[in-house]
Amino acid sequence: MVPKTEKKSRASGATPRRRTPTAASTSQARQQQGGSGATSVAQVRLRPDELADLQQVMQTLKLHSLSDALREGLRLLSREATEVAASQEIRDFYQGAQAPTPSGVLPATADELAAADETEW
Repeated sequence: MVPKTEKKSRASGATPRRRTPTAASTSQARQQQGGSGATSVAQVRLRPDELADLQQVMQTLKLHSLSDALREGLRLLSREATEVAASQEIRDFYQGAQAPTPSGVLPATADELAAADETEW
């Protein structure tokens, strides 16, 4: 293990390692997983409570690694961002006016809207 004060880059004078056939095939497999080329490494700093929550989620969803859990989180964030963008596009199209309801569908009452707002998923 490299001490924290020592850099892990080649710029620090470390000699580059030769890639073994196993390392090369592992690297190729990892690149193919994403379907869009090479992967990237990202770091995240978590508070102890966030890490505990993440570990509980991993156990509940049977996710086998932190990477799997974080990828799933990013997938959900991406989906939510797409939905937010679509709803903004609809608001822009109708210029702030209420979107029409399909024929045969009655608009929701104030009570129905309030009940929906209080629903927890």
